[in-house]
Amino acid sequence: MKIGVSLPQMGLEASPAAITEIAQEAERLGLASVWVGERLFRPRKFVRYGGREIGIPEYQKINYEPLETLTYVAAKTERIRLGTSIINVFFQAPVMLARRLATLDQFSNGRVIAGIGQGWMKDEFDAANVSFQRRGSGLEDYVGALRAVWGADPVQYDGRFYHIVEADIDPKPVQPGGPPLLFGVSSPAALERAVRLADGLNPVLQSWEQAEMLVHDFLAQVRQVGRDPARMEIIVRVNNGVHARPLPEPRLPLVGSLEQIHEDLQRLEQLGIQHVFYDLSYLSLAEQRPLLEQLRRVTD
Repeated sequence: MKIGVSLPQMGLEASPAAITEIAQEAERLGLASVWVGERLFRPRKFVRYGGREIGIPEYQKINYEPLETLTYVAAKTERIRLGTSIINVFFQAPVMLARRLATLDQFSNGRVIAGIGQGWMKDEFDAANVSFQRRGSGLEDYVGALRAVWGADPVQYDGRFYHIVEADIDPKPVQPGGPPLLFGVSSPAALERAVRLADGLNPVLQSWEQAEMLVHDFLAQVRQVGRDPARMEIIVRVNNGVHARPLPEPRLPLVGSLEQIHEDLQRLEQLGIQHVFYDLSYLSLAEQRPLLEQLRRVTD
């Protein structure tokens, strides 16, 4: 089982020094990956999510740009993989994101994992001057343009929303075809898009039933469309997952004490999932530091 952790790119203690410390320590310990997220801003009002009003946590007030952060980390590490979970693609043109990810893949010698999503906060879409209705079918057009840029020159693309004239667009990524694109999925339509367009999934598991269904349905549909399931990567994201004391049952998968997490990781491995990362952004740096070693040992 591979274990990754978030970088302190978000949070009231986020800083270049803190990011460097956690990235280098994670690599020294042999962890598999470090991760960053994206938030354009933290609204001070309540926002709608999942049919209810929520407040954005205060720790997201400071949020270093994800790709700039990973480029900085690439120069200070050698082996650890560098992941986004996630980048909201519609806030920049696909030719721009493709070039930025290709540049990062070059600077890191092919260590990038590109977790991408569509975004959910309408206020962010308004600030980016992008229609909230672009989500859904617009993602297919976006990914088509993204992959075209990563293909051989000359690049040319004509889609519904995006058009690229015949052009040379370089550099290309180190990884053939570009960094793996991982999608988060929360509906049958999103899963169907991932089957056709993605290189894997980046889910947050709400139950073991969901985990089993997700793996079974995703890989079965991948086979049905003629793609290779062995090339698909499922990396599970865990939010607010590590607790000092055991949590009562029932509880979310991979959430609880280190002993409970150890048992859950063994169960997850039996499903064929080999990579998990823990988002520790909600914790102070003093709390994050010892967890790196503890999470490394939890798979022993």
